[in-house]
Amino acid sequence: MKKVKGKEELKKLNKGVNEFKEFISRGNVVDMAVGVIIGGAFGKIVTSLVNDILMPLIGTVLGGLDFTSLILKVGDAKIAYGTFIQSIVDFLIIAFCIFMMIKLFEKLKRTEEDEEEEEKKEEYIVLLEEIRDLLKK
Repeated sequence: MKKVKGKEELKKLNKGVNEFKEFISRGNVVDMAVGVIIGGAFGKIVTSLVNDILMPLIGTVLGGLDFTSLILKVGDAKIAYGTFIQSIVDFLIIAFCIFMMIKLFEKLKRTEEDEEEEEKKEEYIVLLEEIRDLLKK
């Protein structure tokens, strides 16, 4: 009886492994992994842009203000709201870049769809001409 139970568990395990293999082999999972990796690298670039270039310039325009030094002390606690402001600017830049990339991809996608639709129209015209010619005969 124990052998049968072991075989059933082994079959369940194999089924689970096969389902996992199917899941991993789908293109969407690989695309998502690539997106996460590139997104992480892009996030580092934008963070550097904000921290090392934009915020010092903004601080200079505002009279030499260093946002990282903006701290509010409440008892023993330190509230680093300057770092929070930098994170907000960081987020807004990333969100804007993603927005622009999505708009670009949509534009390219529409162009491809328009070309496909034009090809279909041409095929229909050829078919209709063939039908017309057959009806004339």
